[in-house]
Amino acid sequence: MPTFDVVIADITKFAADAIVNAANSTLLGGGGVDGAIHRAAGSKLKLCCMTLGGCDVGEAKLTPAFEIRTARYIIHTVGPYFSVSKAERCDELLRSAYLNSLLLAEKAGCRTVAFPSISTGAFRFPVERASLVVAKTFLDFRQKPSALTSVTMTCFDVATAEAYKNAFELAGL
Repeated sequence: MPTFDVVIADITKFAADAIVNAANSTLLGGGGVDGAIHRAAGSKLKLCCMTLGGCDVGEAKLTPAFEIRTARYIIHTVGPYFSVSKAERCDELLRSAYLNSLLLAEKAGCRTVAFPSISTGAFRFPVERASLVVAKTFLDFRQKPSALTSVTMTCFDVATAEAYKNAFELAGL
């Protein structure tokens, strides 16, 4: 059963078997975490991603970490753009992004994985809402046997970290 933790850290420097990229559907780089990961991994990442055919919202794809020496893999997942009128569907898609990333990490033989706060930047998913979705997803995931030993939320700032810490505490993680 994995442990779940929240830290303030630069995901591109965080030591884990896999780091998760909050990507856009092209997988070819963008702003925020996506841009930072592409810059840190180097030009081979974009060339590799060009062969993957993009990624649907809620799905996940795996690449080597290339120049990121603290990880073996990058798991690219696409979270939803938040819409108040489709909030419940957005919750489902966000849950899928996290769950499919966890399952892909397991399939790749990873024991540790680090996540950013998916969809809460440019995709405008409210952090407090996202943190509750993620906590429930992790709680449900913890109910089954897993080779994963550690799942870490690597947050960019204190406010985001506090939202995840509060949600994890409420969920009993």
